[in-house]
Amino acid sequence: MFRFYFVITISVFTFFHFYYKYKKIERKPEKYTENDRYNLVRFACRAVRKRGRIVDTVVGIENLPKDGGYIMYANHQGKYDAVGIMLAHDEPCSIVIDEARSRALLLDQVTTLLRGKRLDKSDPKNQIRVIREVAEEVKAGRKFLIFPEGGYPEGVDSNELHDFMPGSFKAATSNKSTIVPVVLYDSYKVFLKNSLKKVSVQIHFLSPIYYDTYKDMSTVELSEYVKNLISSKIEEIKMLANN
Repeated sequence: MFRFYFVITISVFTFFHFYYKYKKIERKPEKYTENDRYNLVRFACRAVRKRGRIVDTVVGIENLPKDGGYIMYANHQGKYDAVGIMLAHDEPCSIVIDEARSRALLLDQVTTLLRGKRLDKSDPKNQIRVIREVAEEVKAGRKFLIFPEGGYPEGVDSNELHDFMPGSFKAATSNKSTIVPVVLYDSYKVFLKNSLKKVSVQIHFLSPIYYDTYKDMSTVELSEYVKNLISSKIEEIKMLANN
C-alpha cells in the first residue's frame, strides 16, 4: 500500500484541480458533454499512472466494437483495475460499483462524473433498477464496465480468479447486449507491493461476444463461459512469461 499513499500524497494539487473542475461541472452539468466528464476522470487517472510509476501494456483494442454500446466484464485484482481500463479505453465508458465503496473520497466524484450505477447489494429493488438502467443505456449506445467477481480480496498476491456472480450478467442478457471480456494481469501488484519500482500491468480486450453466441445460455452458463475465456487468457500469459 506504500505506493498508494505515496501517489495520494504527491498528487494533492492534481486532485484539488480535479475537484475544482468537478464542482464546475456539478454546478452547470448541461454545459458539459460526456467526453468532457470522461476526460476529467482520465486526467486524474493519468496522474495516478505516472506518479505511481505504472506501465500499461494494452492488447486487443481492435476487438472493441466500432458501433453501439457494450458491456465490458473484467476480472478484479485491486484499486488500479478501473484506472487502467479507462486509460486504455478512449471512448467514454461508465461503471457499475458497490454503493458503499462508491462513497469514498474521489470515487464518489468519479462515479458521478461517469454517471455510474451504484449497486446496493442489500437492496433487491435497487439491483433490479440498476440492471434495467444499464441495459437501457447500453441499448442507447453507452459503454459500461462491470467486475463480475464483485470485489477483490485485499492483500492477495496472485492472478487467480474468484467466483463470478451470474446476476451481474443480467445487465447484458436482458437487452441482448454485446459483451467484451477484459483480462487484467499483474494489476494486483500496483498497490500491493511496498515499493516504488516500476510495475507493469497487462490489459487485454478479448473478442466481443454477441447475443447469437449466448442466446441459449442461462446467466450461470454465461458467467462460466466468460470466466473460462478470461481464465484461459491468464494461463496463456503465464505460459509466455515462463518461457
